[in-house]
Amino acid sequence: MLQFRYSRQVILPQIGIEGQQKLQVAKVLIAGAGGLGCPVLQYLSAAGIGTLGIADGDTVSEMNLNRQVIYDENDIGKDKTSVCKEKLSALNSGLVIHTYPAINTENAMEIIGQYDVVVDCTDNFSARYLLNDACIICGKPLVHASVYMFDASISVFNYTDKNGINGPTYRCLFPSPPLVEEVKNCSESGILGTLTGIAGSLQANEVLKIVVGFGEILSGKLLMFNGLTAQSHLLKINLKEENLHISALAENYDFNCDIDIKEISVSELQQKINEKEDIQLIDIRTPEEYASFHLKSTFIPMGVLEENLHLIERHKPVILYCEQGGRSTASVRFLQGKYHYENLYSLKGGLRAWKMQSVRDNLILPPHQ
Repeated sequence: MLQFRYSRQVILPQIGIEGQQKLQVAKVLIAGAGGLGCPVLQYLSAAGIGTLGIADGDTVSEMNLNRQVIYDENDIGKDKTSVCKEKLSALNSGLVIHTYPAINTENAMEIIGQYDVVVDCTDNFSARYLLNDACIICGKPLVHASVYMFDASISVFNYTDKNGINGPTYRCLFPSPPLVEEVKNCSESGILGTLTGIAGSLQANEVLKIVVGFGEILSGKLLMFNGLTAQSHLLKINLKEENLHISALAENYDFNCDIDIKEISVSELQQKINEKEDIQLIDIRTPEEYASFHLKSTFIPMGVLEENLHLIERHKPVILYCEQGGRSTASVRFLQGKYHYENLYSLKGGLRAWKMQSVRDNLILPPHQ
């Protein structure tokens, strides 16, 4: 039965019967049963992961249906975890499924300690830092993804390879808790349903690689995927050893506060350029993105901002930009929170918004190198 049901993956030499048996005894916790969690749950269930934990305290709404494809109209108003358990059991009756209404500081250690791999399918920073810290303490790898409009990012944190070498943590990428929600939620900014399917499928793929032990794990790397161009880029994440020594959860993971992150519109930036105001413009995209087109600016990729603080001015307005605004907002938050910059702005809508307005206004783009 095991060979027949999973024959298409068992015949892969990287998996085989031994690999399938590893999947069968594996225990994977999925935090969040939304746009990312649905494809993760479906593909891991189909692949034969033996035990799944599903943590989500939400109910199904009609607005979920464009991207949370495990649900249908008959599920509206029902608990997501209950619906998932029922449908996944119908997909694979051999599964053991545990459900949890939420993961918080009181139960995180107990729940996460029972699983081999944790998958972060949440949509807020409080949950991401909590999961990261708990996984560090429990010694569990964390498969992370986040989506914003047409951009997705995927990585594996807290992973220890076969040689016992530790990979970076989420705090190595974003050391400081956010001062505000740096990226709007789906209802505020919109989200392409297929993007969550792509990112969630990539998360499931990383889980299978970790459990079976094949392929190259996305540890120390951040995979950036753009749904508009179908381009992907890998950014390096450096390990900061101090982040491996977290020994207790923080008392509070509610990071929302009233400190603002400043944004500047395309029109405001254009005015500053026209008036020849003394500003610094920093492009934080990848080398490939920068090479294709860029404004006249300082080039510091997001992944090496911390190593190049000496290039970032403190005594004039500094505007960071990326393709759509998500990465630049995150970078402003990081620099503002950890290094106390007070002169930083994120270009709202990024370079894409700049190009769109230039076309609408029939403007000539400014000089670029």
